[in-house]
Amino acid sequence: MKRFKILGTGTALPKRVMTNADLEKVVETSDEWIRERTGIHERRIADEKTSSATLGARAMKAACDQAGIEPDSVDAIIVSTSSADAIFPSTACWVQHELGIRGMPAFDVAAGCSGFLYALEVASSMLSAGTCKRIAVIGAEVMSKVVNWEDRTTCVLFGDGAGAAIIETCEEDRGLLASNWGADGNLAPILHAPAGGTRMPASAETVAKNLHTVTMQGRSVFRHAVRAMTEAGVKAVEDAGLSADQIDLLIPHQANMRIMEACRVRLNVPEEKMFSIVHRYGNMSAATIPVALHEAREAGRVVDGSVVAFAAFGAGLTWAGAVVRF
Repeated sequence: MKRFKILGTGTALPKRVMTNADLEKVVETSDEWIRERTGIHERRIADEKTSSATLGARAMKAACDQAGIEPDSVDAIIVSTSSADAIFPSTACWVQHELGIRGMPAFDVAAGCSGFLYALEVASSMLSAGTCKRIAVIGAEVMSKVVNWEDRTTCVLFGDGAGAAIIETCEEDRGLLASNWGADGNLAPILHAPAGGTRMPASAETVAKNLHTVTMQGRSVFRHAVRAMTEAGVKAVEDAGLSADQIDLLIPHQANMRIMEACRVRLNVPEEKMFSIVHRYGNMSAATIPVALHEAREAGRVVDGSVVAFAAFGAGLTWAGAVVRF
């Protein structure tokens, strides 16, 4: 068990709401088609001046305010994102820049939509090793700036937002009970942004062909995602020595309702114990789990002593499952 307690959580969500009806004016799709296949009704869209670091800094500040601490009191900042501010430096460093703080290590975790659980694993290990006592773990995304708005199979899925948690070491029996994480890089081509890095540097041609945006093989992603996400969740629960009826709440990555439901059924968790925000925010990649966690805490669904299971999959292909006692 990796012991920690959550001092506070926070979110940052753009004001602009884009409904499925709004999308009908942008791309050939329909509200009915989107709802039936994804469960998404609307999503938040950032303005042109807002980056992932902008939202990440706001979410971290909100989490610190809830915890009653100042942002410069954390010993490290870990940001998970699929829509980094730049190739370098890390988005975590840009979060420091936004908050006007310095000194503590700041770095990114790139694991697609599994990123927040990857970051939580890294952070809890750092606390257990004694190298840090208090860490900000952030999931921040502006996916609207990395999707192709002419591709109806992808642009309808994603939204923007950020969530953060401040975790601190403790001696109590709470924290990460078990986790399961991994990746299969052989599946990298089924969900990626082809251009912009050293594999395919930016050029007039790559921009013209929209190769800097999300490219997805939908059927392959769905098939592999359901398997990877559910297996990671099941393994984490088993390693925690728990049964399904001992899970108080399931917070899966909010990719789409069909994948979430498949995970819930495989984990044998009752429908009322799965927390969903996908209908209001869509797929915010690495931000979905921390935003959902914050809203679950605000709704009283996660309280002291609650045992919460998390499961995710992401580009890579990555997967992660975790069981946390709060």
